[in-house]
Amino acid sequence: MTNAEVGERLCELCREGKNLEAIDELYADDVVSVEAAEGDGPLPRTVEGKETVRGKTEWWANAHEVHDNEVMGPFPHGDDRFAVFFDVDVTNIESDQRFQLREVAVYTVADGHVVREEFYYAM
Repeated sequence: MTNAEVGERLCELCREGKNLEAIDELYADDVVSVEAAEGDGPLPRTVEGKETVRGKTEWWANAHEVHDNEVMGPFPHGDDRFAVFFDVDVTNIESDQRFQLREVAVYTVADGHVVREEFYYAM
């Protein structure tokens, strides 16, 4: 798959709420995921490996109720990167706090797979 095809497929799956399927289908085994800052989750800011990224995504999905999820993109940048904008209306299940999250994700693609994802958001 080309960079553009990976971006289109990732956005399609995320729009459908199939984030885990996106990881299974599109991510390299040695993918690196970097958050903007240390979060309240169980993992450090930077994690490596498809299974660890999948676990981080599962934790987030289980800790939050998503009310609305808007996915804008992809926005290609050359042959190896693309960005996606996410607007999410969500409630933290433990605290019952509802909030809106706006983030930009930048993905790097090599050999038809996501090899790096970086998330940018206001804190």
